[in-house]
This record gives sequence, structure tokens and C-alpha cells, in this order.
Amino acid sequence: MFLTISTTGTPERSATDLGFLLHKHPDKAQTFSTSHGAAHVFYPEASAERCTAALLLEVDPVALVRRGKGKGRGGAPDSALAQYVNDRPYAASSLLAVALSSVFKSALRGVCAALPGRAEAPLPLRVEVPALPARGGAELVRKLFGPLGWTSVEVEPVALDEQFPQWGDSRYVRLVLEGELRLADALRQLYVLLPVLDDAKHYWVAPDEVDKLLRAGEGWLAEHPEQKLITSRYLSRRWGLTRQAMERLELVRLAEADDLEVESVDNAVDETTDTEDKPVPLAEQRRDAILEALRGAGASRVLDLGCGQGQLVQALLKDVRFTEIVGVDVSVRALTIAGRRLKLDRMGERQAARVKLLQGSLTYTDKRLAGYDAAVLSEVIEHLDLPRLPALEYAVFGSARPQTVIVTTPNVEYNVRWETLPAGHVRHGDHRFEWTRAEFRAWAGEVAERDGYGVEFVAVGPDDPEVGPPTQMAVFSRKDTTEIEKEAKAA
Repeated sequence: MFLTISTTGTPERSATDLGFLLHKHPDKAQTFSTSHGAAHVFYPEASAERCTAALLLEVDPVALVRRGKGKGRGGAPDSALAQYVNDRPYAASSLLAVALSSVFKSALRGVCAALPGRAEAPLPLRVEVPALPARGGAELVRKLFGPLGWTSVEVEPVALDEQFPQWGDSRYVRLVLEGELRLADALRQLYVLLPVLDDAKHYWVAPDEVDKLLRAGEGWLAEHPEQKLITSRYLSRRWGLTRQAMERLELVRLAEADDLEVESVDNAVDETTDTEDKPVPLAEQRRDAILEALRGAGASRVLDLGCGQGQLVQALLKDVRFTEIVGVDVSVRALTIAGRRLKLDRMGERQAARVKLLQGSLTYTDKRLAGYDAAVLSEVIEHLDLPRLPALEYAVFGSARPQTVIVTTPNVEYNVRWETLPAGHVRHGDHRFEWTRAEFRAWAGEVAERDGYGVEFVAVGPDDPEVGPPTQMAVFSRKDTTEIEKEAKAA
């Protein structure tokens, strides 16, 4: 099992800097013990103009069989078919990926105390893998490596037998990558994609493999067009782990799109306090008001947009008139808690068919949300920065366009009635704004007029004669074409 990494030098930078970046001296041949054999690192050439580092993995077939016993899924299928005679010592696989991470651990992290600037800069690289299993063929290899910044992805199928060309090609290819990339990025790509192309792992895939995948895929996997295939194969098609990884990758993608930290996006769960309003009866009154409005609208298929920990979804499930309920939230943690609250893993088949939890950002259009009777935005809009609000308006009222939209939000005028709330403070640390009744009505009126909805306002909670109710609610009803035409003629 063999792999080479080459670079070229310039008058200002010697090619032998590669030795510093890999933490392996070009004048030495070194051997490292792995769980399945010995890994050798040596340099076939090392000059100022060109330097090549080679990793040769000598696999011990006996150790592979002994350590693979009882591993079940995740074990290499070739080893299961022929325990002692197989392609594992010769073809790049998860064995070589593990050797890469073990022998070049610091290089994978992009750490180089001797030349820190070089570790962060792209290098002219040439990576060659002489024998790479490719379940999916040469075209799949190009699809996987093509979007990753390589200027050349050369894939040459290996014939089953050169003496008998009529037999066709084997499932192995010779891979040569050329381009300017950071060494750490190139190593991470190989670490993930070698076992993906082999479509097998020599060890049991445990939950910690999700973290390994996300660390190695940082900066490239979240936007990769073949993300789903890569994730599924890397995790040996374990559905639960694949879903978990995909959700976390989607969160990374959304954070990068808005130039935010992942933690600031995944903040729907307050780990120190209950996210429901105090006192609790107000939260119950709000849900009751929403349910009454949905029943009045005759809705049966309902979206809970920004569902948080699933309180409203749980209330909707108790009423059989709501035949399809979809909870949507950007926070993976919130959806996990909602799933536990709803006991999805123990729910009967008929009940489970009524409910679905989806991860998604409400500031992006989403085809999955089209065609529903009603959508609820309960205590959601105030968590957005005001410049992001038009994007939510279009995604809900312009793209999804349910027949009914219900929006609730705090009434900032009522805050003076909260004895425990300091003057000038909002009700939740993540609220970006809180509106007066006039501001909320003005916003709702503009949205309704622009997107072809009528709107009515409902007070939720005790309606104080001076400052109004603690929660204000708008119920938008989509107008049909006839109504819009009549209004246009009247105007």
C-alpha cells in the first residue's frame, strides 16, 4: 500500500521544506508501528528543486484478521471473503487513511513550529496513489476530488490483466492529483476519501467517527456536491450517524453563509434556563391562542417554523384534526430535545406518520415547506437581526405561501409590568429587538399588502388598558386572485 506526496521549490523556498511540514527528516528512513502492520516514511528524492515523501504501509494479514474478528459491519468485505489472501496489503483503503493520521498527525492539523507560515500557505503538490479501489469508477473519483481545488485530477483505470485487454478494467485506478493546496487540506481530503472510494472500513464505525469526519472535512465537506455520498460511505451507511453528521454539516454551511460562528447559529436551546416565558401560564395561553386560530382557519397540515424544543408540536399532536405537523428549526440541539419530548422513538406508527422534524434556516427559501395549510412563527422573528427579516418574509410569505400564517412576538410596552425584568432589558438574551404594538401592526400591514394577505390582530394574555397584552399575535390569511383583483380595481 503506497502513496507519494511531491512538491517543487523556488529560489526563495526549498522543496525540502516538505520535511518540516510532515515532521519527517528527508535524510532518514523511518518506520512506525500501526495496529495492522508497519508504516515506512522515506524520500525517493530530496533536493531544493523537488522533494517527494513516500508512505509505504506493510499490512500484516494475520493481524488484520485477528483484530477484525467480531467487528461486524465496517470490516473490509474482501477480508471476510478471503481472510488471508486479499487486496488489503496493496490497495489504498481505510488502513492507509489511519496510517496517514497516525504518522502525519501534526501535518494533518496544519501545525509546524519550525515553519508556521509555510503550513498556512498553499504548496504546489502532486499526490500519487498507484492502486486505489474505486467503487463507482473513475467518474466518481473525479466527482469527489474535482471540486476540492485540484487543477488536475488524473484517473487511469487499471486493467484486470494487461495480457488480456478483452477482460476489461478492474475496480482499481491510478490516481494523480496536482494543484496548489495547503498540505493539511490535501491530507485531510485523502484521510476521508480513501475509505469512501474503497467503500469499506477495517474497523467498527462508532459514534466518534462523526467528529473525526467533521474535523477532517472542515472547510470543504459542508459545500461538497457529493456530501451525502461521502458522509454515508465514510460512516459505513449507518443511518443514525449519517443523519447526525448531515445535520451538523448543514449547520456549518448556514453559519459560513452568514459569516457567523456555529455556536451563535445553534442557540435555540438555553442550557441554563427554561426557554418558555415566565410565568408559564402565558406560554400556555399563547399556544391555546395559536391552536384556536389554526382551528378557525380550518388548517390540517401545519408548519411550526422555529419549533425550538417542540412544545407547540406536542400540543398540535394532541388534536387529531391536525393530520400533518412539521417542526423546523436551525438548531440541531433543539430538534434533538424536541424528539425526546415527543418520544419519537417510542411513538406508534400512525402517530409517527403525522409528525416530522426538519433542520433548516427560515431566512432561506425551502421547497420542503411549500403546500401547507398554515405556518406558525411563535416567538421567532425577534431572534433575527432586523436586516435579516426581509429574507424570512420572502421565504415564508413569498415562497412557501401557506394559506394562513400566525406570528406571535413580545409586546415591549408590557415589559414594565415584569417586576423581575430590569428597565430597558429585553425578555430573552437572544432577542435582537422587541416591538411596540404600533411597530408590529405597521410591519404586519406592510407584509400583508405586499404579499397578498389580509391580517387580523389578537391580544394574548391579560390586556392591560395602558400597555396592552404581554404577547401580540397577527393572523395572516392569503387572499385569492379575485379578492386581489377587486382591491386593485377599487384602488
